[in-house]
Amino acid sequence: MLKTKTARPAKAGTPNLVKAETANEARGGDQYFSRAVGKALEVLEFLQAELKPLAMNEIAQRIQLSKTSAFRILRTLETLGCVVVDGRGQYVLAPGIHAVTPTQWLGKLHRVEVIAVVESPHVIRMSNVVGHILPPNASSLGKAITAFQAPEHRERLLRSFGTYRFTKHTITDRKDLNQEYEGIRVQKYAIDREECAYDGICFCAPIFGPNGQVSAAISSSMPKTRLRDAAHEEAIIAAVRDTAEQVALDLKKA
Repeated sequence: MLKTKTARPAKAGTPNLVKAETANEARGGDQYFSRAVGKALEVLEFLQAELKPLAMNEIAQRIQLSKTSAFRILRTLETLGCVVVDGRGQYVLAPGIHAVTPTQWLGKLHRVEVIAVVESPHVIRMSNVVGHILPPNASSLGKAITAFQAPEHRERLLRSFGTYRFTKHTITDRKDLNQEYEGIRVQKYAIDREECAYDGICFCAPIFGPNGQVSAAISSSMPKTRLRDAAHEEAIIAAVRDTAEQVALDLKKA
């Protein structure tokens, strides 16, 4: 089974987003603060964090402005070459803008969530559900995404979900978990060996953004009895890593 996950920022109405908006309003109290510039930077931030182009209506909702005001900001960014419009009339960062766009949205990540699942044709298989929140200390995708976050963001993810033991193989000790994350950062893949569920194994590779940030990953899961040998494991890891690299390339070209 092939699965894609992403770490998402807080949704509208959650405490995290409310706190972020409150901070923006405080800055707005400064007589020299430009609200329009602030909103334009917000657009660039979440366009970089998203894995797909966004329609103007969605952007207007995100930055809490009217469609007219949002269009004015988008038109300005488009004229300056910061964003482009695709064939469906949706907005995406222009080529070359990735390197200078802030990555503050990554600091608002608070969970790892399943966004797509491709089921295996086998009757006996490992499965998942879209919308499922994954443990950052046990699942291969949770570990892969969490490992590449800044220390303070990593801590936020761990505190948000908790460090629970699902099987006798689950890593719960913080020292051991930090060593696990370090290994993942070096090898650029993660493995769940019966850490979430007995008799299951999952291989995952992070999807790197233009600046090396990781807000998504892709994995392949199976019953451990289907894993033949070390060579088979190496082949699966290579395939998952190649797929993650191709996804990252496709997103960069989008």
